[in-house]
Amino acid sequence: MKKILTFLIIWTIIVIVGFLAFKSIFKYLGENKILKQVIVRLEADSRIAEVLVTNVHFDEITGKEWTTIKFLEYSTSSAVMQPKYFTFSGNIIQFQSLVIRFDDPYVIRNDPLRGKSIYLFWKVFVLDGANTQEFEITKADRIPDGYKIGNVNHPFEEKLWQKFWQYALDPAQARKMGIKNAQIEAPGTMFAPGTLYTIKIEHDGGMRIDTRSLPAILRGERII
Repeated sequence: MKKILTFLIIWTIIVIVGFLAFKSIFKYLGENKILKQVIVRLEADSRIAEVLVTNVHFDEITGKEWTTIKFLEYSTSSAVMQPKYFTFSGNIIQFQSLVIRFDDPYVIRNDPLRGKSIYLFWKVFVLDGANTQEFEITKADRIPDGYKIGNVNHPFEEKLWQKFWQYALDPAQARKMGIKNAQIEAPGTMFAPGTLYTIKIEHDGGMRIDTRSLPAILRGERII
């Protein structure tokens, strides 16, 4: 009887220890999974536009070389928007943009409206002193077309864009909306034929331009 009781006690201890160990492992795996998801959200980015040089020609009369680019923007649902074409004398082109970054907790929990940085392509330009060239892409006081939620304007988004400058100049006001900071950015690079330029926005940061060569089959072809 004593042996049976001892066996039951030992077995009970083994079961309890095993259960606690399993619970700890399960908790660790769960926390580790959540941590990985948090890191992914903080490090993630989204493609927001692509740019391609469609034509380069030299004007013998003015002695200038003209570069035409195709600017293709994507909506927040990755839908293709109406492409725009811009022609500049020069090929060091910049995109003036308004960028709003939200506090990390919103990014971490993938908040539907504040889960990643939001942006507005404002102007595209080439700096050349008195001969600077610029074209407007979006009016600064409007919600960008790519941010429409269905067919209905969301009050929160409308307020963000209407008061962008207030948030940019008054950090105290911005913090009330969960905004880390709001500012103007102007990513740019030298645009040349044969390269696809992808503009991305980091979910917890600003914009950047990535490049990659066009597939061999497209080289030398006129792209419409």
